[in-house]
Amino acid sequence: MLKLTKKLTIVDFATKGFLVGKTEEGLVVFLKDVVPDDVVNAFIYKKRKGVFYGKVTDFISYSKNRVEPVCSHFGDCGGCKWLHISYDTQLKFKEKKVRDDIEKLAKIEEMKYFPIIGSKETSYYRNKVEFSFSNNRWFTQKEIESDKKLTKNGLGFHKSGMWDKVVDIEKCYLQKDPSNSIRNEIRKYAIDNNLDFYDLKNQTGFLRNIMIRTSTTNEIMVLIQFYEERGKERIALLEFLITKFPSITSLVYVINNKGNDSIYDQEISTYHGNKYIYDTLLHLKFKINAKSFFQINATQTIELYNTITKFGDFSKDEVVYDLYTGIGSIALFIADKVKKVIGIETVKEAIENANENKEINNIKNASFFCGDVKDVLFKSSFNEEKPDTIIIDPPREGIHKKVVQKIIEISPNKIIYISCNPTTQARDIFLLKEKYKCLYNQTIDMFPNTEHIENVILLQKI
Repeated sequence: MLKLTKKLTIVDFATKGFLVGKTEEGLVVFLKDVVPDDVVNAFIYKKRKGVFYGKVTDFISYSKNRVEPVCSHFGDCGGCKWLHISYDTQLKFKEKKVRDDIEKLAKIEEMKYFPIIGSKETSYYRNKVEFSFSNNRWFTQKEIESDKKLTKNGLGFHKSGMWDKVVDIEKCYLQKDPSNSIRNEIRKYAIDNNLDFYDLKNQTGFLRNIMIRTSTTNEIMVLIQFYEERGKERIALLEFLITKFPSITSLVYVINNKGNDSIYDQEISTYHGNKYIYDTLLHLKFKINAKSFFQINATQTIELYNTITKFGDFSKDEVVYDLYTGIGSIALFIADKVKKVIGIETVKEAIENANENKEINNIKNASFFCGDVKDVLFKSSFNEEKPDTIIIDPPREGIHKKVVQKIIEISPNKIIYISCNPTTQARDIFLLKEKYKCLYNQTIDMFPNTEHIENVILLQKI
């Protein structure tokens, strides 16, 4: 389908990096690489499930909300899709997205919305970044037209909309130094030494993925994921890395020859230093390994946890359940404010981390249980005290219906629902609202220059 559409005004944000353009006649088209209040001409190339998708042919006028992206890879890289939009505009539309979902999907009309908490840092805010190797890197038009000799090997982020191509990243603005230096030196070493970059389509090669973690304690973890074991080449690369970057405190690796690059079912081997690093959040210290889930924006995590404390208004005689507890960071953060806190998490390694972190911080009133939340809560052997408050911080897909039913049955006085997906959060709150009233909403921007957002809602039993 190719149809020229004239004079589209960009009026709103959609999902997956798209924005909404609208003609004077009311035709709605989803577009990329535009900014609210741009006016453009475009052609429609696809219609899917009643939605038109278009591509800009030319700009009639540019929005005052547009800014110059600082990153040279913007538009190719699938990462910071909103880097061309002023930060104030990003925050405005993130607030609107949350409110729209709550009002339209949860059918909640009355609730106090606190102003969004923006991130003080919009660059170098992440403490964890992953980069992929590929022997089929993406070339820009400028590179194709140059007379420079190009290598097909690349190390970076996936090209937006193309799972099998990687944009070779020279400088990334997501993670502080020495992240860029480490990545660039690994790539240079690999090319100079003819090491095979991963072939995503055929699933062959040697170098697959790297993960870099940094911490507030200035510790650095580097994990290299190899597709197959080649002992001599692997050792030579790891030796090069610790010699070049003696600041690396944890150098670990994994041999992963399965169909995806998830490491949660893989054995992690330590080559240099410890198999973990330490990070801090205010008064707490956390031990983090390669598989640990830990919030990626430390400054905004403190804002998030302070919001939980504010909404919870906890007392020393309260019992609190922390569902989907991860490594127990929320549970441990509020432990000194309550009688007892109980965390439940499905990932075995995360529960092991939680118990270790409990000991490190000398916390006696926290208990952690491993298993699917819906299974643990229904077990007859789970005979913990009834909670006064339940904290929920589920994955993007939200809460299982059985968990919602069990929470209603348990009937805590308060529910604090934290979500990185306001759409599924609104869906779940719709199921809870028969027994609970939404009191407060606090949106926190953990992910500047992206569409993603963290949202916290306090619900009170009616």
